[in-house]
Amino acid sequence: MTRKEAFQTIIGTAEAITPKLVEERHDFHKYAEGGWFEMRTTSLIARRLTNLGFDEVLLGDQVMKRDVRMSVPSDEVLDAEYARALAQGADPEFVPYTKGGMTGCIGILHCGDGPVVGMRFDIDALGIPESTDPDHMPCRLGYASVNNGFMHACGHDSHAVIGLGVAEVLMKIRDELHGTIKLIFQPHEEGVAGGAQAIVANGHLDDMMYMIGSHATKRKNEAPGTALVPGMHGSLATSKWGLVIHGHSVHAAGCPELGHDALLAAATIILELNAIARHSAGATRIGIGKVRDDSVVNAISDEVHLDFEIRGQTNELCDYMLGKAKRIIEHSCAMQECTYELVCKGAAESFVSSAPLLKRIRRVCTEDLGLLVSAEDSMKGGGSEDCSYFINKVQANGGESTFMRVLTDMTGVAHARNYNIDNEVLIPNAVKAFCGTVYDIVNDPDALIKKP
Repeated sequence: MTRKEAFQTIIGTAEAITPKLVEERHDFHKYAEGGWFEMRTTSLIARRLTNLGFDEVLLGDQVMKRDVRMSVPSDEVLDAEYARALAQGADPEFVPYTKGGMTGCIGILHCGDGPVVGMRFDIDALGIPESTDPDHMPCRLGYASVNNGFMHACGHDSHAVIGLGVAEVLMKIRDELHGTIKLIFQPHEEGVAGGAQAIVANGHLDDMMYMIGSHATKRKNEAPGTALVPGMHGSLATSKWGLVIHGHSVHAAGCPELGHDALLAAATIILELNAIARHSAGATRIGIGKVRDDSVVNAISDEVHLDFEIRGQTNELCDYMLGKAKRIIEHSCAMQECTYELVCKGAAESFVSSAPLLKRIRRVCTEDLGLLVSAEDSMKGGGSEDCSYFINKVQANGGESTFMRVLTDMTGVAHARNYNIDNEVLIPNAVKAFCGTVYDIVNDPDALIKKP
């Protein structure tokens, strides 16, 4: 097969399978599963990769180190989600590997000598209820989430089927591939609760020299028909924290002097966290997400739960915010003679996409795939993304990595109840870009290979 024939196969197959992928996306959307709950989703991905003939399909402990995961729900909650996955059509052969929240799947192709190339597709939904507005397209077409309190409001259902499309197209050109290709279907990106870190900790990126991630992104000021931005920069480093403040409860009128007021400590913490001096070296953020106190009005509070997050333009700026936050918590609790527990619930790093890989993606998309690429090589990100752990690990290996922004029209905004995307544009463009870039890399005699 010539290079031209390979790209014709990529384009033709991606377009031919788009209707099927759209239907699969609707199915994932309808049965939305949050982080560590992606049991049905994982089992169906494993079934597709197995049926396609992937050399290895990894699940459970083969995918990630379980003790690196964060914010893992109770066994009771996980068992209930497992039962629901079975009831909603999870594959009976593969779903047992997901028990206990060990979700996610990795498909591997061994194609002889050559570079190790990875692609990452996140698969989790958000813990928010979907709009019931009859004009909301998933409602109108009958694929709105039936799992109350969970919704694909950030496009990860599309990301998952893009990965399945990539898998199918790569099998069509398998004889033209070299090296090792890994498709990583990652759990729990939302909340950055260890889905990426746990996979990295299992060694799957130790020999990897190329990594490509992506995210569906609303087309704004780009020229009509622009398919993608090759990379991203400026993603904020972040960490998410759960704080429990322990006080001593007494009657609020009878003997208040004997109490240790956890709620007053929490109030001081909230005010002082927001008063942290912002840093001149770059952007910093802090957000208080939840505060819960179950005490009664006529008693001194003895326990308060508080969740917060910090972010920084660089890892160092995030550490600056965390250091300030920890001192505020320590001294605010000491003022009220309270104790506390502080637990990390999630984290992500900052990253910058590799310039040579951005140029390769631009060349392949414009010259071989006929896709219109943004005028800018790299888009500035405003949030946080745990694909950073994959990107930074590969760059530490001496390799190249990027996070593409695949452009499409959207209704609503990310994380909103009325979010929806134009799959007929997004899915085939993303599949073509991933497969074309991988083909170009593994057929490049100068491709990077990690030396033993």
